[in-house]
Amino acid sequence: MSHTPAPPTAVAGGDSPPNTSAVVAVLAFAGIVVSLMQTLVIPIVPELPKLLDAPASDTAWAVTATLLAAAVATPVMGRLGDMYGKRRMLLVSVVLLIGGSVMCGLSESLVPMVVGRVLQGLASGVIPLGISIMRDELPAERLGSATALMSASLGIGGALGLPAAAVIADNFDWHMLFWTSAAMGVVALICVLLFVPESRVRTGGRFDLVGGIGMAAGLVCLLLAISKGADWGWGSGTTVGLFGAAVVILLVWGWWELRTPEPLVDLRTTARRQVLVTNLASIAVGFAMFAMSLVLPQLLQLPAETGYGLGKSMLVAGLCLAPSGLVMMATAPVSAAISRPRGPKVTLMIGVLVVAAGYGLNIVLMSEVWHFILVACVIGMGIGFAYGSMPALIMGAVPASETAAANSLNTLMRSLGTSTASAVAGVILAQMTTDLGGYALPSENAFKVVLAVGAGAALLAFVVASFIPKPDAAVPGEPAAEAAPEPAAVK
Repeated sequence: MSHTPAPPTAVAGGDSPPNTSAVVAVLAFAGIVVSLMQTLVIPIVPELPKLLDAPASDTAWAVTATLLAAAVATPVMGRLGDMYGKRRMLLVSVVLLIGGSVMCGLSESLVPMVVGRVLQGLASGVIPLGISIMRDELPAERLGSATALMSASLGIGGALGLPAAAVIADNFDWHMLFWTSAAMGVVALICVLLFVPESRVRTGGRFDLVGGIGMAAGLVCLLLAISKGADWGWGSGTTVGLFGAAVVILLVWGWWELRTPEPLVDLRTTARRQVLVTNLASIAVGFAMFAMSLVLPQLLQLPAETGYGLGKSMLVAGLCLAPSGLVMMATAPVSAAISRPRGPKVTLMIGVLVVAAGYGLNIVLMSEVWHFILVACVIGMGIGFAYGSMPALIMGAVPASETAAANSLNTLMRSLGTSTASAVAGVILAQMTTDLGGYALPSENAFKVVLAVGAGAALLAFVVASFIPKPDAAVPGEPAAEAAPEPAAVK
């Protein structure tokens, strides 16, 4: 029996074309709902040990479990979407989100809470799947701004979710956070069923189960070591052992992927210079993005007695960051407008320079509330440009039948960057402290160092992005020469 991968197939759709505006709006809404899961529990994290009657070291898994599940699910859902239908996998992802939200809403102890958070994390494939559906369904002139908005929804949901979660946590029982997310998930599910057509481009073939298990094991070891290393000790046997296991497992996994006829991740496509360099830049961009969401809320909430904290509530801190999400949303069409004549490489480089400028601004402006709003908007603009350009770069270098898997890997690279940023910033803030009433708090210089590291990560992304080759056409809707031609069904 031949193991040659099945050629991309066009699945017959209905005669009437989809309502493109509705498709874009529904997919972007679904992306925002899923990205809300990252900030949903932040307002209640300090209270979780009391709420769940468990030690703080255990309740931290309510955050870590979502991160690990998202890392595993994103590339797997992308590949399954390419094989069996992107809308189908999108619906599965949203159902998982609803199920996880309901479980968390019913939970009174740690185990069901963590299980529910895992299910929420498994929904993270929505954004790359949505980008892929857009490539298959939208006309070329709409594709650039639509994919930019979908990609930026990862940041938009995070920025808007914090103040919304703070309002709910302050005024209602904490379970209402999850019932709200379940209700939003149901709305997203109904809208997808009504307005989003099944993508008609598929690869077929068989799922690489060995590759899926290998990637999951390697990523869990790597992210567990990064996210828990500060708690366990960076030199502890557990942390070092996990890093070592991650290296060995991922090397063996790479060997397997290069030899299996239908790999989970086509490493040869991933090794194309445009895809590889874009993914490397994405790690740095993810790192740079997370520094904002880590530093700004803390500075706003630290007691004014420190001399640099503003003593504001979680709600005020969230409201200061919320405009950055609106800026990201407004930036999406601008990002596409720049990419159209100049190419997405230029848009990415502009974006990371704006992010670096925002962090530099924050180092000198951190004494008034409006300073933080201004900085959040500047950084949000840069992230909007950067995130909006990445799908265009990826789609300009891969066949339409591999879009979901390729965009999923790019989303995973951003997650690796944010996880690493959290670990690095945590070490800096823990080492550089000041004493206030017998409590050790991060010093002003510690925050400035983290901001400088964030600016450095953005500048590193600029340098890496400069090595992205300039293809003949890398804007979505105008595939690069090596990409597969547009399927007949879409035409």
